Amino acid sequence: MTGQLQLVAVSYQKNTLIIVEGKPPIDRFFIIREGKVRLSREIEVVVEEGGNILGPGDTFGVVSAMSSHNCLETAQALTNLVLISVKKDQYSDLIRQNTPVAMKIIRQFSRRLRFLDDALSRQNTNHEMQEDASRLLFNSGEYYTKARRFNHAYFAYKQYVKNYPQGEHFAKIKDRLLKIALKVNPKPPEKSKNNDMELTYPADSMIFAEGEPGDCLFIIRKGSVKICKIVDDKEVMLAMLNPGDIFGEMALLENKPRMAAAVAYGACTIMTVTRANFEGLISTQPQLISRLTALLADRLWLIYKQLANTLIENPLGRIYDALQIQLEKDRIPMDTKQDYACNFGIKELVAMAGLPPEDSDALLKRIILTKRIADVGGKLHVFDTSDVFRQAENYRRAQKSTVKRTLRD
Repeated sequence: MTGQLQLVAVSYQKNTLIIVEGKPPIDRFFIIREGKVRLSREIEVVVEEGGNILGPGDTFGVVSAMSSHNCLETAQALTNLVLISVKKDQYSDLIRQNTPVAMKIIRQFSRRLRFLDDALSRQNTNHEMQEDASRLLFNSGEYYTKARRFNHAYFAYKQYVKNYPQGEHFAKIKDRLLKIALKVNPKPPEKSKNNDMELTYPADSMIFAEGEPGDCLFIIRKGSVKICKIVDDKEVMLAMLNPGDIFGEMALLENKPRMAAAVAYGACTIMTVTRANFEGLISTQPQLISRLTALLADRLWLIYKQLANTLIENPLGRIYDALQIQLEKDRIPMDTKQDYACNFGIKELVAMAGLPPEDSDALLKRIILTKRIADVGGKLHVFDTSDVFRQAENYRRAQKSTVKRTLRD
């Protein structure tokens, strides 16, 4: 490295613990120059591609450093090590002076996200999800038609017709489009007068559908966006994104179809970045690439948490754990008692926990009876955030005890 960027090489002895799962966020990540590192977690929710042994050129600690969340894993030296230490505030300079390293990190994140997203789908459905992109689009249209959400169904069907004219369901979809045409009220986005890269989407309009080819990423300027997926004939919410968040990046980076849908949660204004624009941004706006890396790190943290949530058998426990994930996502301190006004209701929270939508009313009654949470205008309101953390931890402990008893028996 040359110029202003000064990276430090640090040495560790064999068996040294470098980062520890559950510990507070670290302010740097590491690139292995010499030696090997083993990653481990208290509960392995999924075995990732490539295994848990890292070698020269690999990185670790990036998720915690770039997302500012607690460490997700423990990293231990298998041999004597020489590591390159990169502080979070040095990352923009790293992008500017060594773009290939930064792009390697982004692409690794993108691949891990896709792998973990598939793992989450398998957890929620108990079977392999290996459907091609055209079938994902077809299934989306079928689901939304049955749910009488005809605008979304029409969008998915139109994308199928546009992108898969040789698809096996083409004729069937043309017939579907004719049948629902009179029930559809299309709401196309409006172009911004000041920025031709920005579009304003009406509330509840679909930005892209699951299975649709993608060649751009999006940055939210105003409003919120739901990221959701059709799993086992139900809609599962993967994330609720807010101004400043970036989404759709995996399709841009890997040139693969969308693996989830994006829907405007209220009116929202979004900036579109194409592949051509993205290449230019790497050199001209390294701070945006740094923000993208931080977002990917945050998304990886979130999906690990969602995978762990699927292991909780008690439905109410999964609800409290899913709510805790949202509190942590919003940086709410665990030990501070405070009110928290959610920007989602019980149906969205049930979807986040991967539970059947028909369970929503019963679960809402159960949490309201505790007098810890209220329903205010269709949105949840938490009276004591620290109590949510306590309740979620109690359910997780109970689940661990059940697993241990099962293993002993």
